[in-house]
Amino acid sequence: MELDLLIAEIGSTTTLVNGFRGINTGKVEFVGQGLAPTSVLDGDVMIGLQKAIDNLKEKLGIDNLNWQEFMATSSAAGGLKMTVHGLVKDMTVKAAREAALGAGAVIKMVTAGRLREFQLEEILKIKPNIILLAGGVDYGEEETIIFNARRLSELDLKVPVIYAGNRVLQREISHIFQETGKEILITDNVYPAIDTLNIKPTRKLIHEVFARHIVKAPGMQRIEEMLSTDMMPTPGAVMEAARFLKEEIGNLLVIDVGGATTDVHSVTEDSATVHEILINPEPEAKRTVEGDLGVFLNASRVYNLLKEELAIERRDDLSPLPRDEKEAEYIELLAEKAALTAVERHAGRIKDYYGPGGRKTIAEGKDLTAVRWVIGTGGALTRLRRGREILEKVKGNGKRTLLPPEEARVLIDNDYIMASLGLMSRRCPEAALELLKRSLGL
Repeated sequence: MELDLLIAEIGSTTTLVNGFRGINTGKVEFVGQGLAPTSVLDGDVMIGLQKAIDNLKEKLGIDNLNWQEFMATSSAAGGLKMTVHGLVKDMTVKAAREAALGAGAVIKMVTAGRLREFQLEEILKIKPNIILLAGGVDYGEEETIIFNARRLSELDLKVPVIYAGNRVLQREISHIFQETGKEILITDNVYPAIDTLNIKPTRKLIHEVFARHIVKAPGMQRIEEMLSTDMMPTPGAVMEAARFLKEEIGNLLVIDVGGATTDVHSVTEDSATVHEILINPEPEAKRTVEGDLGVFLNASRVYNLLKEELAIERRDDLSPLPRDEKEAEYIELLAEKAALTAVERHAGRIKDYYGPGGRKTIAEGKDLTAVRWVIGTGGALTRLRRGREILEKVKGNGKRTLLPPEEARVLIDNDYIMASLGLMSRRCPEAALELLKRSLGL
């Protein structure tokens, strides 16, 4: 069989491949999907990729499969690890963090103000793939940023540093890192003025750096040689799909319960009511990643949260792909707890503040009350029977958390292709949108 495009998604626990035809004919078709456990522990991710391709051929009932183009997203080898360093926690630090998360990064450390010795030692232990340095509005504070740049440039790490801070310092920051032979990449300030977020340029640059530098899993270099376009972090690809879908159908929330993490992507404006009392700006497109919420690698952590509500026996023999009905039911319970906890953490809250003038009601964090669609993607929510039921439970429950309203509609990425289509949208946006709407039943 001849395919126009084969897209691989190399995850922490599973590797899948999606085949497409008719992309350039106006009659685009999703041919099928192959699935296999990711083979990082076997010393070569190519093993899992080949098994996923063989699985696709078996499902299609064919012996030979060829393709004109090959693309891939990846969150194998621990994902895209970053540390983020800014000036003020609720301003430049927050903006830099949003940019990194929106690009698909797993943030291992966030600091505000001058870097201390123990923090520098922690960065060395983390061994991030990328360091993001920000700080100061344009034409604002300078000394702390220069201090942090000098300390980071002295670290015994050969990783690229992205500077997205006060634009006045761009030349000086470049000189500091060039003096120590470190790679420095300059982009626009993520927080150029008070209450102004500008995260898209940094997000784009992180994607570019990922494609050039982050090929760490064994065998990944061989996959890179097959690519017809740059590899992309899988969470970043999901965000791309969510952003272009929002322009078509309106405010939305996407939940992806994985084997290692649970990611929540929201692309939505604030409701008029909440906007009036919101104390800090939030990006329209926001991602949070919960590194302790996964149904395979972090199953024991989710169980510890779940056992407080249910008297169930813990299982330690889970497979990346459920082997029987009982295992599937256990993973469904983990997936439900992971999804509800992740959305609760993602959403903002209404609080009462008591000052000299009496009580004042404020809102903090991401407002989800204007969300029209709650979408489930990823293996757990698309392949287990209770995916739709789980998503219904994340909606508003009368508390002061800014959750999606009860009238929001639930959709399932039935073909489990959202990440692949986010990557495809860079080359074929119309085809990607059509396929995503089909998968969601729209």
